[in-house]
Amino acid sequence: METTFYADIILPVPLPRLFTYEISQRWINDVEIGMRVVVPFGKKKYYSGIIYSLHDQKPEAYETKEIVSVLDSTPIVNETQLHFWKWISEYYMCTLGEVYKAAVPSGLKLESETKVHYNTNWVPEEKLTPKETMVLDFLSEKKTATVQDLNNITELKNSLPIIKSLLDKEALFVSERLKDGYKPKTKKLVQLAPEYCHDQKLQNVFTELSRAKKQLEVLMVFFTMIGGANKNNYSKAIEKNLLKEKSGASLSVLNELIKKGVLLEVETAISRLQTDTLLTDGLHELNPAQQNAKQQIEQQFKEKDAVLLHGVTSSGKTEIYIHLIKEQIDKGKQVLYLLPEIALTTQITGRLKKVFGNAIGIYHSKYSDAERVEVWNDILHQENYKVVIGVRSSIFLPFDNLGLIIVDEEHENTYKQFDPSPRYHARDAAMVLAHMHKAKVLMGTATPSIETYRNTQLAKYGLVELFERFEGIQMPQIITVNVREEKRKKRMHAHFSATLIEHVTKAINNGEQAILFQNRRGFSPYLECTQCSWVPKCDFCDVSLTYHKHINQLVCHYCGHSSYLPKTCKACNSPALQTKGFGTEKIEEDIKIIFPEIKVARMDLDTSRTRKSHETIIGNFERGEVDILIGTQMISKGLDFDNVSVVGILNADSMLNYPDFRAFERSFQMMAQVGGRAGRKYKQGTVILQTSNPDNPVILNVINNNFKNHFQSELAERELFKYPPFYRLIHLTVKHKNQNTVNQASDYLGQYLRGLFKERVVGPQAPTVSKIQNWHIRKIMLKIEGGVSLIKVKEMLRDAINTVVSHPGFKAVVIQADVDPM
Repeated sequence: METTFYADIILPVPLPRLFTYEISQRWINDVEIGMRVVVPFGKKKYYSGIIYSLHDQKPEAYETKEIVSVLDSTPIVNETQLHFWKWISEYYMCTLGEVYKAAVPSGLKLESETKVHYNTNWVPEEKLTPKETMVLDFLSEKKTATVQDLNNITELKNSLPIIKSLLDKEALFVSERLKDGYKPKTKKLVQLAPEYCHDQKLQNVFTELSRAKKQLEVLMVFFTMIGGANKNNYSKAIEKNLLKEKSGASLSVLNELIKKGVLLEVETAISRLQTDTLLTDGLHELNPAQQNAKQQIEQQFKEKDAVLLHGVTSSGKTEIYIHLIKEQIDKGKQVLYLLPEIALTTQITGRLKKVFGNAIGIYHSKYSDAERVEVWNDILHQENYKVVIGVRSSIFLPFDNLGLIIVDEEHENTYKQFDPSPRYHARDAAMVLAHMHKAKVLMGTATPSIETYRNTQLAKYGLVELFERFEGIQMPQIITVNVREEKRKKRMHAHFSATLIEHVTKAINNGEQAILFQNRRGFSPYLECTQCSWVPKCDFCDVSLTYHKHINQLVCHYCGHSSYLPKTCKACNSPALQTKGFGTEKIEEDIKIIFPEIKVARMDLDTSRTRKSHETIIGNFERGEVDILIGTQMISKGLDFDNVSVVGILNADSMLNYPDFRAFERSFQMMAQVGGRAGRKYKQGTVILQTSNPDNPVILNVINNNFKNHFQSELAERELFKYPPFYRLIHLTVKHKNQNTVNQASDYLGQYLRGLFKERVVGPQAPTVSKIQNWHIRKIMLKIEGGVSLIKVKEMLRDAINTVVSHPGFKAVVIQADVDPM
């Protein structure tokens, strides 16, 4: 009797287990670990899942269903990745299905809810099967349908394999919520029409065209370009635009030849990822300080797997990275270069492309799904890319030969994923990934996070310091302005102190640029009634609405709900509504009133929703087409502008007074980073820091550029109050649409946990924003001291959560765990 084989499969569902399916004889020789297969799930749904393991153990608990089809001929996920996924799911308390959803681009995940679109530009090149024709006929009328619709219409149990083959032929594309559909990017080529590939026929054409001089010229140029009029060259095609350029003819002349049928126009799909052969520059020489730092890093790597490069802003850290990347590529290794912010990838890609040309891949969410799938496949098959520059999600790419991971600006909190699960921290996960590949990790920053710096003090990581700015540029001069005093003396113009205006005016008169930093987007944070102090709030969240002037609406920054401006106060009917506070949009307007002549740009989430808009804003500022750039935290991250001499921090207090144990650390980092944008080549810059409390210790540490002092005082406080790095934190968020239910469930969970963990449990309590999108929220915090087994703690937590959720009254309660929250 022959053995039946089974596969354990990861499905994109948030259930804490793998599902076992039977492999029929038909697929037995085709399956491998890491391939995608289509399987039935529940009564009607079909999912594509990933094979996690193969075995011959029949599950006892349930009847197995069969795998419907295998989508790949080779695995799309390698075994190292699967180990890494498993670690993430265990450490961050989520399921493998959630990791799979986060890790793989949607173009590689087909589900019954996936939307499929007809590609109207598609031209069939080969014969389609009857089933494919059926699906296409339906879609060409409907234009869009879900996989489920196609199953129902075509009466096929499962249309996924057919959809996949049509996707490969580019007749369809798959979409996610956010994007326009995938159209293959094409270029037009021309070649000699098949019927003219005989010498006699060709002779006749030349005779016929003797009267149409321009067309004849184009044809002559065409033959020169394909290498002469002989049989071997007839099938060659050349770019239509190139022919137009070389022949100097107009498009109409060229189209006339196509119309006569002499030349044939064909379209071919090209890669979206730029692969122009770039002229690569050699490496720049490192200066003595950089050279010394690089040697120290290499020395430390002999003993340690991770090294922190603590270098002040503009000390030339990127140049050191480039030299280290080059060494890895020469050894035949891959490099992952992590950045915290999409805006940064634009500038750094430019620098790396000059050195490494097409060996560089870019991976982030502003790329369309089609482009992300292309990058994934390139790395999987080891085609072009040796270096990948990306944001946190790029740790999931299918590397199999990593030599080095660079985590630039390692202190940034954008490395931490908040929602949805897995709530991983890319810097910490990179350590584990590197360990699996026996690779090294280099972290770089001017303002290390307290945790990382403490690891260097405990000799877990190596530490290399670089405190000399490149080309001997001086650190900026920092001037604090006491806003309270200025207001008392009536020297404030809107939100700008006289000192700030004076410095900005001077910079602009000298042909230099300025950056103004305010960590709030929108026109003004809120509206208030001057009579009764009523403030319009979001209907679905527990926050005030932010006023956005360019759309003249109030918008909730938590759920996106928007409403028109009320004419009168809804509490007392008074028309006296006034805007309070100020966001980036308001600053932009005020600056234009003070400096009507100059060009101002704003960079925040509202103005840089797409990849191109980022590049445009940064490009315009670099080229000097914009004099003042106003922005939120996006502009604080490692961008280099040569001509900025003044940076204004408009409200240092909003960051310092934030109710969070990391508020001082974040404020120090933010102010030091934003300040680091001032003063570049050959000139000391100025930072104007507006605050109501100039004697705050954080502000004094920023002025004196004293990281060590800042580090020591933070450590002392955190040890006293039991916070990281001395204690590990786990946050539990309890959510429900009904306020009473959420209170009862969180109290129940809190008591249950106190029974297990005693005084390590804090809460439950309502967070600052206690309702989002109609969900009421309560938080519980767990503080675990060093030396306690986290694995054990998480097991107990999982049991506690399951106990609460299985309670009859709490079935619809959602409980989320966040390990090492930021």
